[in-house]
Amino acid sequence: MDLAIDCMRHLGPDQWALHVPLGKLQTERLVPVDQEIRRIMEQIRRLRAQSSPKALTRSEGLLLPRSTSREVFRATLGETLAGAAQRAGCCRPITPHQLRHTWASEMLRLGVSLPALMQLLGHKDIRMTLRYLQVTQQDLQQEFHRARQNNPAPHLPPQLLVLADSPPSADLPGIHRALAATRHLLEMFRRQLQSHKCQRQLQRLDLRLLSIASDLNRLADHLK
Repeated sequence: MDLAIDCMRHLGPDQWALHVPLGKLQTERLVPVDQEIRRIMEQIRRLRAQSSPKALTRSEGLLLPRSTSREVFRATLGETLAGAAQRAGCCRPITPHQLRHTWASEMLRLGVSLPALMQLLGHKDIRMTLRYLQVTQQDLQQEFHRARQNNPAPHLPPQLLVLADSPPSADLPGIHRALAATRHLLEMFRRQLQSHKCQRQLQRLDLRLLSIASDLNRLADHLK
């Protein structure tokens, strides 16, 4: 309602933004727009020129002319939107502010990050931005599969440090590798057990192997 006639700002080659003045959030911002929005803005300017002289005088400098008070003009816009929504087959009443929520959710689905969306909406707190968003099950499915496409390589299981075709060498590094592989196998086996008593016994055995590895480290320091 308070957009100026010259609210479209040229920021660079093929870069345009809509200057939104200070509102109830006490923030002003430049919202990027595309060619379609620029076309709509030009159409609004052409329609504005057809307004009554009274409306043009009362709303000098504003994009949307009004011949009544701001409150009456707001109500008129709301009624006009509600009528258009009803003719479009919407099953519930639509208000102008709901379009802001819809736009925010759509931007999130298209990949706009939360910090950027917070700036676009003019919020000072990310928690306010989160209140605007509606995340559906379909959104979760799309986000999950998009993430999988970004990293199609499956996670490979870790390789054991000691393999059957690579026996450990008879030295301290070889013994360390054998201990690490044994501890790994014990842990994998422990996770398959249902008995908590057996799990605790394997944990104690793992601590003994860890103690042996520490003794070997001290022996290695002594042999240096």
